[in-house]
Amino acid sequence: MLTRAVRQGLAAGLAGAVVMTAAEKVEQRVTGRPDSYVPARVLARLTGLPESSGQQPRWQNLAMHYGQGALVGVLRSVMAQAGLRGAWASTMFTALRLTNDQILENAIARCTSSSTRSPPERWPTRSPLVTARARGSGTRRCAPVATQMSVHCPGRQ
Repeated sequence: MLTRAVRQGLAAGLAGAVVMTAAEKVEQRVTGRPDSYVPARVLARLTGLPESSGQQPRWQNLAMHYGQGALVGVLRSVMAQAGLRGAWASTMFTALRLTNDQILENAIARCTSSSTRSPPERWPTRSPLVTARARGSGTRRCAPVATQMSVHCPGRQ
């Protein structure tokens, strides 16, 4: 079961990350918000890669963004395998997804001399809503993929 959950979760997480990326790009066009390089900075700090000031390498941003999506997709798949499905499970997973971001971005920042991002309560007024909406779009797309895959598991009632 665990091997299946990992495979299915990686696929579901990547699907969710694709949808989340598309939703963020639409939001950026509407609001004029620039690209965020926080994922690249977190990846650089986690791996010891050099950080540059300002714009980070795009590959680092994409690697962290899609890698993190795939990994948390495994958690969503395990939730579906355990019977946690539907709107309530998706809401729980959205909270987990946002918490995951904050843990990585703020815990890594505490290990270095500078911060990558401030806590949500210090964000500009619309920022938490925009972030939650974007993460929610990805988690809502990841959930049906994970659930559908778990329903078709041999031996699962």
